[in-house]
Amino acid sequence: MKRCPECRRDYYDDTLLYCLDDGNALLEGPASSGAPFDALNEPATPILHSTAAPGEAPTRAQIHMTDQTVILPTGAGDVIPKPRGFDKRLLSVPLLIAIIALGGFFGYRYLKPAGTEQVNSIAVLPFENRSGSADTDYLSDGLADSLIYRLSQLPNLKVSPTSSVMRYKGSATDVAQIAKELEVDAVMSGRLVQRGDDLSISVQLIDSRSKKLIWAEQYDRKMSDLLATQREIATTIAQKLELKLSGSDAKGITKKYTDSNDAYQLYLRGRYSFAKRTKVDMLAAIEYFRQAIKLDPKFALAYARISETYGSMPAYPYLSPKEAFPQAKAAAQQALELDATLAEAHTFLAYSLVIYDWNWAEAERSFKRAIELDPNNSSAHFRYGQIYLAPMGRIDEGIAEIKRGLDLEPLDINMGATLAWAYLVAGQNDKALEQARKTYDLEPGHPIGRWILSQSYIFKGMYAEAISLNEQWLQTDPTSQFPIRDAGIAYAKAGRPDKAEELISKFREIAKTQYVPTCRIAAIYAALGEKDKAFAELNKSFEVRDWELYRLNADTYWNPLRDDPRFKEMLKRLNLPE
Repeated sequence: MKRCPECRRDYYDDTLLYCLDDGNALLEGPASSGAPFDALNEPATPILHSTAAPGEAPTRAQIHMTDQTVILPTGAGDVIPKPRGFDKRLLSVPLLIAIIALGGFFGYRYLKPAGTEQVNSIAVLPFENRSGSADTDYLSDGLADSLIYRLSQLPNLKVSPTSSVMRYKGSATDVAQIAKELEVDAVMSGRLVQRGDDLSISVQLIDSRSKKLIWAEQYDRKMSDLLATQREIATTIAQKLELKLSGSDAKGITKKYTDSNDAYQLYLRGRYSFAKRTKVDMLAAIEYFRQAIKLDPKFALAYARISETYGSMPAYPYLSPKEAFPQAKAAAQQALELDATLAEAHTFLAYSLVIYDWNWAEAERSFKRAIELDPNNSSAHFRYGQIYLAPMGRIDEGIAEIKRGLDLEPLDINMGATLAWAYLVAGQNDKALEQARKTYDLEPGHPIGRWILSQSYIFKGMYAEAISLNEQWLQTDPTSQFPIRDAGIAYAKAGRPDKAEELISKFREIAKTQYVPTCRIAAIYAALGEKDKAFAELNKSFEVRDWELYRLNADTYWNPLRDDPRFKEMLKRLNLPE
C-alpha cells in the first residue's frame, strides 16, 4: 500500500508513483511509517528545483519515495549514493539505464507543464502564512497580490484579481471547485515562513482540468531578496505555462517598480491595510505609501495607490470630496510624471477628472490609455463603463465595458452590483433584479450587494421587500447611509411619508459628525414628490462637489425630476449631455 503524504489518500496499486489528486510523490505504507518531515512538521512532499539565494550552494532536487532518498544529479560531479549493502557487481548497464530513465521521467514530469492543453487563465490564491504571527500576514497576502499584479500585465493570460481570490484565504484548497468558481485553467497556491531575516517560500501550480501538478518550487531567501524572488516566481510561471514572451510582453513581469526592499515592504503593508476598507486602515495605508515614497521618491506605483485610496474614501464616506479628490488627483499626476506607462495611474486620474473636475473629455483619454496599456486591467474596463460611459448616456457601451471587467473578475461584488445598476439605468428591471440577487447571494452581508438588491426591489415596485431588507440592515448598522437613503425612498413610494421624513431627520443628525452627501437627502425628497426641497439639497451638493453628482444623468433616483428645467440646468453645470 502507498499513501500520499499531503492528502493521506491510500493507494493499493503499487505501480503508481504520484497522487492522482495533488501530484505528490507517494510513500510506501502509512504516513506514520517514519517518512521524513519538513521544517513545518508536515509529511514531506517533493521539493522541486529548490532554489538557494544568490551566492549560496545550490540545493539538490529531492524526491521523497520511501525511507530512502533518491538524490537526482544536478550537475557535473554529483554522484548517486550507494544503498545499504550495495554490491559493485550490480552496477551494470541495466541499472544505469534505469537511473537515466528515472531521471528522464522526473525531468519530463516536472520540467514540462502537465497535460497538453494551453493554460489561458490562472488564479493565484492567498499564500498560507506559516510564520506563527499575524503580523506577517502583509507578507503572505502581499506576495500573492504582487504576483497577481505582475501576471495580469501579460496580454494573453487572464488572471483572477486579488479581490476575487481573497475570499479563499484560510479555507481548504479545493482546486477544482475554486477553478470552477473563478473560471480558470490553473490554480497556484503557496506557503510562506519568515524567521528573522530568513524567508522560505514554497509554491505549486496545478492544472485544474487534469488535476496534475504543472510545477512546484521552494525558495530559501533573505528578506532583502523579496523583490527579486517575486519577479523570479512570476517569470518562472510564465515559462512553465509556455507563454512566449518578448519585448513589451515581458516588461510587466520583469519591471522594477522600486529598487528598495524596505520601500516595497511598506508598500505591501499599505496594500494590506487598504484591503480592510475601514477609515483607520485606509488612512494607515496612505501613511505606509508615503513612507515608501520617502525611501524611494521614484516609486510611481506607491503614488498611484495613494490616489486610489483618497479617491475611494468619499464613497464610504470617510472624507468629503474636497478633502480627498485634490490629493487623489495630485498623487495620480505625480505617478504619471514618474512612469507614464502605469495603467493604474491613468485609471485613478480619470476617476478624479470625472467625479471632482467633471472633465469628461480628458477623463476618457485617460481611461482609454489605461486600457491600451493593460488590456487585462479589470478596474480600467469597469470604471470606464461605470464612471464615464453610463453617465454620458452611452449605456449599451457602458454595460459592455462593465461586463468585460466582470468577465475578468467574476466574483467581484462591486462589479456585479454595478452591472445590475447599469441594467436599472437601461430600464431592464428584470435583468437588474436577477443580477442583483446573484450578487447578493455571493456575500449577503456585503453593503454593495445589499444596496443593489434594495434598489432592484424598489424599481420593481417591491417596496415591502426593500423596507424589510433596509430595516434589518439598520438594526446592525444604524448609521449606515445606504439603508437610510433606500429605506426613505421605499417608504416614500409605499405611501408612508412620515417614515421617510424620519430618515431625513436621521441624515441631518448624522451630518453633525460625518460627511453626508446631501444628494442622498435629495433622493428621498424626490421620491416624496417634494421637488423644491430636492433641488435645494442638490444645490448644496454642487457647493461641495458631492461624489455622486457625476451620475446625475444616469441614477434612477432622479427620474421624478428629469422633466424639470432646473434638472437640465444641473446637467449643463456638470458638462453632461441632456
